[in-house]
Amino acid sequence: MAEFAAASASELLSWAISTYGNRFGIATSFQKEGMVIVDMAARIDPGVRIFTLDTARLPEETYQMMETVRSRYGSAVEIVAPDGAAIEKLVSIDGPNLFYRSVEARKSCCEVRKVQPLARKLTEFDAWATGLRREQSETRANVERLERSDGRVKISPLADWTEADVEGYILQYDVPVHPLYARGYASIGCAPCTRAIQPGEDSRAGRWWWEEDVHKECGIHFAPDGSVSRVAPTRS
Repeated sequence: MAEFAAASASELLSWAISTYGNRFGIATSFQKEGMVIVDMAARIDPGVRIFTLDTARLPEETYQMMETVRSRYGSAVEIVAPDGAAIEKLVSIDGPNLFYRSVEARKSCCEVRKVQPLARKLTEFDAWATGLRREQSETRANVERLERSDGRVKISPLADWTEADVEGYILQYDVPVHPLYARGYASIGCAPCTRAIQPGEDSRAGRWWWEEDVHKECGIHFAPDGSVSRVAPTRS
């Protein structure tokens, strides 16, 4: 897919929308990068599909962002929930806050609340977009702007953008920003697993901050050991 090497983020999204139509979607947790992609894509096609993983442990401000997207862009955000029976079993056996006990326990929680629901949702798409940027962490340093993964095209249109590029776009187009950024958050996930960062800390330091010497990934894009995660499609 070298022919897309020089394409802009907008051009990549325009190509995906025209090529895949309703089989293309944007995955977002309403962080800054995701909102830039939503804004950019909505300018190309207001009917572009947008989906999010509702883990049932999200902060209230994230639900506010769902409504903000709906009112600003007229877009219905497709909510992807974890399997109720799987959550019931997980919590019954290991407790609601198992993720604090060990990396393995946290991975189990992420698997049920995020990885499995995403795999199920992706069966509806031939291509999808994410807000990954190479600058975000060591794990993400080699993110491709466009790649084939598990039989579908995965697009990271902002892979080569800097934080300044993201901020510049938000300012230029008055893109809605998640309220938790104003409270010192730099990366936003589930409420009990995310905190504000301190001055000088890495942007991913607020995710699973009790873990030491591990890659701060949930398993959707990269396994917690830093390797590329291949989300295997599941069909019901």
